[in-house]
Amino acid sequence: MDAQPQNSTIRRVMVGTDRSKTADQAVSWAAQFADRFGADLFVVQVILPQHSSTTEFGAAEQTRAAAAKEELAQVVRLVAGERGHALVVIDSDPAFAIVRAAEREAIDVLVVGNSGMAGRKEFLLGNVPNRISHNSHCTVIIVNTLPSTGEPIPESGRMFQSQGEPQTPEPHLGGRAIHIATVMAKHGLKELFSQSDQSDVSARRQQAKRLRAALEELGPTFSKLGQVLSTRPDLLPVEYIEELAMLQSHVPPMPESEVVRVAEQELCVPWEDVFESIDPKPLAAGTIAQVHKATLETGDRVVVKVQRPTARKDIEQDLALLEIFAQKVGQRQALKQVVNMEAVFKHLSTSLQRELDFRQEIENIGRMQTLLTDYDRLAVPSVHRELSTSRLLVMEEIQGIPIARAPEGPDRIEAARQILEGFYKQIVVDGFFHADPHPGNLMWWKNRIYMLDFGMVGNLDAGLREHLLLMLMALWKEDSVFLSDVTLMMTGAIDRSDLDVPRFQGEIGEVMARYRKAALAEMQIGPLLQEMSAIAFRHGVPLPASLTLAAKALAQVQLATAALDPKLDPYDVAGKFLMRVMIKRMGAALDPKALVYQSQKFKVRAERVIEAVEHLIGARPGQKLVVNFQANSLEGMVRRTGRRLTLGLTAAASILATGLTATAATVADWIPITFGIVAGLLTVGLVLDLIRGR
Repeated sequence: MDAQPQNSTIRRVMVGTDRSKTADQAVSWAAQFADRFGADLFVVQVILPQHSSTTEFGAAEQTRAAAAKEELAQVVRLVAGERGHALVVIDSDPAFAIVRAAEREAIDVLVVGNSGMAGRKEFLLGNVPNRISHNSHCTVIIVNTLPSTGEPIPESGRMFQSQGEPQTPEPHLGGRAIHIATVMAKHGLKELFSQSDQSDVSARRQQAKRLRAALEELGPTFSKLGQVLSTRPDLLPVEYIEELAMLQSHVPPMPESEVVRVAEQELCVPWEDVFESIDPKPLAAGTIAQVHKATLETGDRVVVKVQRPTARKDIEQDLALLEIFAQKVGQRQALKQVVNMEAVFKHLSTSLQRELDFRQEIENIGRMQTLLTDYDRLAVPSVHRELSTSRLLVMEEIQGIPIARAPEGPDRIEAARQILEGFYKQIVVDGFFHADPHPGNLMWWKNRIYMLDFGMVGNLDAGLREHLLLMLMALWKEDSVFLSDVTLMMTGAIDRSDLDVPRFQGEIGEVMARYRKAALAEMQIGPLLQEMSAIAFRHGVPLPASLTLAAKALAQVQLATAALDPKLDPYDVAGKFLMRVMIKRMGAALDPKALVYQSQKFKVRAERVIEAVEHLIGARPGQKLVVNFQANSLEGMVRRTGRRLTLGLTAAASILATGLTATAATVADWIPITFGIVAGLLTVGLVLDLIRGR
């Protein structure tokens, strides 16, 4: 280190330390290096947080960091004098904390020790020195600090010169707004926001076509907006739904270099250290991400989903504009007749933010794996979680064929039944379902149907699932009146005085009759529910959005089922499945622990009713109700009525259980007999109690 380097542009040198002996060697080397150039030396120490900064323990960590900085400052003064600067930061990611510190301080050369880089596996897993070298925008020197060689600290290191990337300025919202307005005007969409004759179907269809063309031209966010709207008949008229369902995202694929760059940013190592190869031709290029086939270094075949580098920035920019638009013009009556802009924006924003984070999709896949454990003909791809991040998803490659080309045989027939029943279970029982099961997301491999792409899922709360269960039972029994009542209960419109209930029931009955008389291949519950959604929308009682999404999913999966097995009756599958669900629930209700719990709960509630009555009649201290009639025997009457009501309800439940279990083919013969005996004894007890009480 005797010769003075000719390059005099090095003015600021940084070195990272964890205060270990090997790190001290890197600090010493960096101090000598900075001295040769007359450069300032910045020594940065990263403290790993153990508690949230919002807690009292987090505040204590700030105190610990301050003490560490004072101690580090003394060390820096010893090795660098007045040119030394000490930095202490609290961060869970030391590598990126050092990179960010170097960018803040405009560092010319960053020095790190090679501790942890002795083995290839450690290197590939993204140790701190390697991650810094591949993510820093300045020159990086990795010096040898390994103590095993017994040699003095080397005077040269491994250098990485990173040119960095040009920082593109944030686009101004005004420029984007002008572009959007220009495209809207080009496609003549001014009419969309003006008063129009809502009875003119052809005019609305023309408006819908122009809207689709404009959304396609405006790019990823607006294409996604159209796709989301196509699943919401509660927000848009049917003409718009049908047109937007045909919307295509004309998104040019990312070049291979861009795919690799995003992958390396997320993996924190060169892509070839993890992948043996990546197919440059994408399997799919969407508005948010792109999918490629790849082979891991282990030889495993995978698919890699890579998020577009500008996806989040572009989407959040457009969402900001849409929010402004929704606030300013969403309340205009002419526009509200066509679309509920505030509801659209809220739904779109939630959907896009969820899809931008691939970790959400990973959790969806894991949850679906658990839900499908009872179905040996259904599966989802496994995820390489250790390689996946919020912008990179690495999954098992499903090396299959479209389900329509599945080989004929019993496996195919059973798979058709299982996927249909599996969706009934997802929607009615679990309340969590794959919301986009189109043929491209269903593959046949290893005698199973694999469900792909869990970026879009649906959720149904418990109350909605109960109503849906009743709807399916009404469909199964062809009871249009009860089906209409359940639909109105679901929409909260059961007491609406301005609703033409007979007309509503008539339209529901016509749809039910048409589908129940159709051929087996056309006998689909999903499309029926979609038509019911349209009817409810026309009558001003739109069904919940989650239910319309479930109806769309059922419609898609039943088309796939019809292709696998045209003879499969979806109503029969639904009926048998619902029967098993009801029996299982009754069995759970007859569990001794559940019976004890329910009896105690009923006892407490009965006592509270009696106490309330006693307060009213003056039998207990407190505010009394003064009445002009004799009520001496009221308490006894309440007790008798409660006892008889309990006997009657229990007897009725036993009779119902007898009928249900007697018609089920999979239930043992002794079960309905037992229910029948219990029902008979309870009925006799009720009759005797009535006779004795006269």
